[in-house]
Amino acid sequence: MPCLPLNRRHFMKLGAGIGVLTSLLPLTSAHAATDRPADLTEWSALTLSDAIRKGEVGCREVMIAYLERIERLNPTYNAIVSLQPRETLLVEADKADSELVKGHYRGWMHGFPHAVKNLAATAGILTTKGSPLFSQWVPDHDDIFVERIRAAGAILIGKTNTPELGLGSQTYNPVHGPTRNAWDPSLCAGGSSGGAAVALATRMLPVADGSDMMGSLRNPAAFNNVFGFRPSQGRVPRGPNGEMFYQQLSYQGPMGRDVADAARLLATMAGFDHRVPMSLSTDTSRFAAPLDTQLAGVKVGWLGDFDGYLSLESGILALCEKGLATFEQQGATVEPTQPDFSMPELWQTWLTLRHFLIAGGTSELYANPENRAQMKPELIWEIEGGQNLSALDVYRASSARSRWYQALDQMFEHYDVLALPTAQVFPFDVDIHWPEQIAGKSMDTYHRWMEVVIPGTLAGCPVANVPVGFDERGRPMGIQLIGRMKEDLKVLQIAHSYTRASGLFQQHPDITA
Repeated sequence: MPCLPLNRRHFMKLGAGIGVLTSLLPLTSAHAATDRPADLTEWSALTLSDAIRKGEVGCREVMIAYLERIERLNPTYNAIVSLQPRETLLVEADKADSELVKGHYRGWMHGFPHAVKNLAATAGILTTKGSPLFSQWVPDHDDIFVERIRAAGAILIGKTNTPELGLGSQTYNPVHGPTRNAWDPSLCAGGSSGGAAVALATRMLPVADGSDMMGSLRNPAAFNNVFGFRPSQGRVPRGPNGEMFYQQLSYQGPMGRDVADAARLLATMAGFDHRVPMSLSTDTSRFAAPLDTQLAGVKVGWLGDFDGYLSLESGILALCEKGLATFEQQGATVEPTQPDFSMPELWQTWLTLRHFLIAGGTSELYANPENRAQMKPELIWEIEGGQNLSALDVYRASSARSRWYQALDQMFEHYDVLALPTAQVFPFDVDIHWPEQIAGKSMDTYHRWMEVVIPGTLAGCPVANVPVGFDERGRPMGIQLIGRMKEDLKVLQIAHSYTRASGLFQQHPDITA
């Protein structure tokens, strides 16, 4: 007998069966049904999850709503790639509905349409990494966090677009093309989790995963007025990969339309895995708990542009300071402060470690001239930079990174979080690969314009992007909140309270497509 497409009417007919089901399932908070927007793609991820669990909306109904939105908007924004066949996804949604009827609830993402960032392995789904070298790659396995997302009940509908091999903070590649900004399709989306951020902002996904080496969970979140969270080093296990000890700069993490949704996804993604020996053991349920806290008494250290060291586009500092005023209005203390460290040395440390890790992971591809001919120039520059390093260069850079960590850790004796802009420029023309100048200062590498994110990356500490508003052209911007190592929950709580006070997360792009 075929599965019925279940919706509120069907569940009401099932009566006693659903009563048994809901009595077996844990209750979560949600808005009353009368408070929900008519379009369920506008619901928060937690509200949607609660409605599915209670039988107030069916998984097939959810899938159809999201697929219709993707079909309408994705041709403009190009956020989701490798979209799976509609009929296949509807069969999976029917299966999820059938499981609920039988009392089987997989988890808070039961029946969720979810697209994984196109750098992570997804069994059976084309994973190009935005590169011609992987244009036909269909993995036979999932990355660890993908395993967990599937186990929580998500239905994988495809991938989210990314720059070629994740390099650069502008999401364009020769395989799938560029992803366009949710607020203005003539502008770029940021990157490398650009597809994820735009899919969230345009309501093509309820929640999204991403990864971050040089601001890739933060920059696109700022450019699209959503929340991005880079967790503490080891919080979300990477891989499984062939190299498990030296890669300590790039982490996976959650993105959401608001902080609570992203925190719930972090609870799914995080936790020790024996295949990744440096992953953290932790009670991940704490990230699923309510995040409400008071900002009164919180101390924020404002790093700004590092005393004029960084070049910023006009208007960014003013917007960030407006966001800091929101902290103060809620009783927090904000103080200008500077770390006891040379910022030029921090940049050189970054160049060395990034060259080292990228070259280590791609040198075998580079060794083949045919492969090399298909690589973007930025990747070749990174690999060749790594090949010119000595072991002593890498050790010295690691020592400098250690001193940087110690400098920040000392600051956390006085401050709860450190704040600085998320980006040095507002979203720019989608056809520009990267800004060559900021405020009259030339950018000497393809990623120098994102130098503002490396303090958080090199510290290994938890970093959140929270929205701070828009410039006169309507371009979004965000502010980074850096917390002490392993104090992820504290950063999430502060970010949650700030976003509730500012209300910026409630602003949606005007989509007319």
